[in-house]
Amino acid sequence: MATSIIAAKAEGPVVALAEGLSFWGGVDPVTGRVIDAHHPACGTALAGRIVMMPTSRGSCSGSGVLLELALSGHAPGALIFREAEDILTLGALIAARMYDRPLAVVRLDADSYAALASKPAARLTGTNIEAEGLSLSVTPLFAGDLALTSRDHAMLAGAEGEAARLAMEIICTMAAVQGATGLIDVTRAHIDGCIYASPANLTFARTMAEMGARVRIPTTTNAISVDHANWRAQGVPPAFGDPAARLADAYVEMGAAPSFTCAPYLLDAAPATGEAIAWAESNAVLYANTVLGARTVKHPDFLDLCIALTGRAPLSGVYLEENRRAGRVIRVELPEAHDDALWPMLGYLAGRLAPDRIPLLAGLEGTTPSTDDLKALCAAFGTTSAAPMLHVAGITPEAGLAPAPGADTVRITRADLARSWAKFNSGPSEVDLVAFGSPHFSAAECRKLADLVDGRHCHPGTAAIVTLGRDTLAATRADGTLGRLEAAGIRIVPDLCWCSISEPVFPPAARTLMTNSGKYAHYAPALSGRAVRFGSLADCVAAALTGRASDTPPDWLT
Repeated sequence: MATSIIAAKAEGPVVALAEGLSFWGGVDPVTGRVIDAHHPACGTALAGRIVMMPTSRGSCSGSGVLLELALSGHAPGALIFREAEDILTLGALIAARMYDRPLAVVRLDADSYAALASKPAARLTGTNIEAEGLSLSVTPLFAGDLALTSRDHAMLAGAEGEAARLAMEIICTMAAVQGATGLIDVTRAHIDGCIYASPANLTFARTMAEMGARVRIPTTTNAISVDHANWRAQGVPPAFGDPAARLADAYVEMGAAPSFTCAPYLLDAAPATGEAIAWAESNAVLYANTVLGARTVKHPDFLDLCIALTGRAPLSGVYLEENRRAGRVIRVELPEAHDDALWPMLGYLAGRLAPDRIPLLAGLEGTTPSTDDLKALCAAFGTTSAAPMLHVAGITPEAGLAPAPGADTVRITRADLARSWAKFNSGPSEVDLVAFGSPHFSAAECRKLADLVDGRHCHPGTAAIVTLGRDTLAATRADGTLGRLEAAGIRIVPDLCWCSISEPVFPPAARTLMTNSGKYAHYAPALSGRAVRFGSLADCVAAALTGRASDTPPDWLT
């Protein structure tokens, strides 16, 4: 079976990716070449190709990257998926509906997918897929069974303005893609599209703002790409700083709060258990579902704004109780005397073992992870899995849900963790930069960092930078933690995050960075072009103070 999500003609070589790919941080938005250093297809050109993958993974910002590629003429000719996929599909939908730049998006059943993946080239006509010895008839997506309220119909008719009409049209199309039969009211939204991943993000935001778009529910904004108040003084080139700041301003103009944090769960009044929300930003979605027990699909960039404008989201995925059950059990061989580096490595490995389903991690019942440990677990999991949540037996609120029928069992061993540590520590031992705060540091992490530094000063050749949200900055200033960190030579930067930082805020002379973030350890080689080291918070402090990282794994891994 072949379902056409977006119909368009395309012809070219088939590029069949063995695993999912995050377009944000994994594909160059200018050339369309794969830049994810950890992906087997690194270096592969996607522009104009018939690109196949089981589903995408990673950042919600991939939709913006795909829109930029479509607008510049460097997008794939077609995207073909085997499983459900929202992020790239939404980017292609925006390109077609708003900018008349269609690219084909098709979903195939497993047998058809395998057959096409073996072919060197293919041609899509809009109604068929043709390849050597293969012809597949393509059925258009049907969206006629969606139950809508009278207000939904009124918005579709333009009663609440052109921006709301367009937003509702996009929501209804995505509902059909997701197999939803109706929409759900949501109480709050979090916008990920305010990161200046490409000029397309600003193009979209300004288009919507100039249509008169205004959010209808409380809406927060993700980390942006500059320190909004200080980027000029920091030497950021206006060619980047100005559009990045104007992108943030566009969302504030539309009524979103200037929270500028990738960790909205650290703000006052976090979502409650069972609350239906609409968050983008992969780590935030995972934390909300996993740790808080709130309910949100992993909404892609641009759909987040559409939902904020209407207060409505497709009733699908993990909004539904039955879809929150684990599809795989991962039994963890827990090393004794582990440190906080365990959690990001576990998340990273769990995502690789469950790239397309919710896992239940078992074997951690005797541990007492902090909320910051769980933040690190969720963020790293989101780099390697498309799933919107995970469960940790004995720890997370919905871990007692019975696994789905047919759920299988796999294992993470100490040897797996050791290999993960080695993968994240391929860089030289001399460290020029220590990166804290991906996702944004909490006030508790800032205090712990200050305690570990304990009045000492960073090595003269090593920079240490913490990125955090405005609210956390205010809290650390009020309790004296900020002064302790700055006295140690640690630089504090609000608003932006490591996944959106650029030179010169990122020290241009740095050649090797160290981080305690599994998320940034994965993305940094492609995003920064630097070698990477990884370790616990204490290991990172030691590197900041001495300028060197240990070449041997921690004792608990040996």
